[in-house]
Amino acid sequence: MEKTNSIIQVKDLTKRYRNLNPVDHVSFEVGKGEIFSLLGPNGAGKTTTMSMLTTVASISQGEARVAGYDLRTDPGEVRGRIGVLPQEVTLDDELKGIENLLFAARLHHVPENVARGQAHELLSLVELEDAANFRVKTYSGGMKRRLQLIAALIHKPEILFLDEPTVGLDIQTRTRIWDYVQSLNEKNGIAVFMTTHYLEEADYLSDRVAIMDHGTIKVSGSPQELKESLHGDILTIQLAEDGVDLSSFLDTLEGVRSVTKIVGGAYRLKLPRVESELPEIITKITSQGLKIKETSFSKPTLDQVFLEVTGRSLRDAEEMNGHSSSGKNRKEAAGGI
Repeated sequence: MEKTNSIIQVKDLTKRYRNLNPVDHVSFEVGKGEIFSLLGPNGAGKTTTMSMLTTVASISQGEARVAGYDLRTDPGEVRGRIGVLPQEVTLDDELKGIENLLFAARLHHVPENVARGQAHELLSLVELEDAANFRVKTYSGGMKRRLQLIAALIHKPEILFLDEPTVGLDIQTRTRIWDYVQSLNEKNGIAVFMTTHYLEEADYLSDRVAIMDHGTIKVSGSPQELKESLHGDILTIQLAEDGVDLSSFLDTLEGVRSVTKIVGGAYRLKLPRVESELPEIITKITSQGLKIKETSFSKPTLDQVFLEVTGRSLRDAEEMNGHSSSGKNRKEAAGGI
């Protein structure tokens, strides 16, 4: 595999279990300092992919390098350069918050005097200083998740792996976790590899997203690129005047990909980006002596992208796998701040 500026390089990565291939010839790269999200329903192969990249699961076929090291030949070097936040809680409830961090530091051979300074800095980052000397069994689910996040950072890894980092959390705690991750990425340049089935999480945090289903990556790109691949925003324009048909005129305007006249004399226009095209469209319409009564627009979503590339929405895919990404159908057991 050629050397690049990527911190993760994956080529034809495959995992086999008897007659099943939960990960089937997957290839991608993650750049240094990038937030990369693997998006898909439960059972898509996301966690299996992460398990191989974090040396937990063996590779059946293909190649992968993490932080410059080959996963097959240098797994120990890889483990020393990554931090991992698994789905499951791995904290010791009987230990205090600070004790959990120092224990994680010892596992990574961080000297105690260095570890203590790093621990207090990280506790401050996630606003847990006041709870540092409380036993973890007294923590709420959200506090435990925040503590587990910084436990993965105690040895200052180059890459942070997050497996469904906010699953089951209430929206306020989820948003705070997003802010912490974004801050780590921006201030420290740490690369982030994240699996998630929360569309808004991938959209909010990611520099790039790959949509995975049935063990393969269907499409990848920045969230904006993926949404733009649907060929445009939808702008709806309602004229003040009745009895005027502007369909042909609107169809000739630069940037307009299609025009549909709808009930009530309104028009639906598909545009590459409504922010760029709207001022010119308004100018052109008013230059005809016409008045615009109302405008509205909608933008493509990652769920629409998922529907386009897989033939089903992410929620439908979740339900087919016996799960639901709806908060109403999940226990908010890990809620709280």
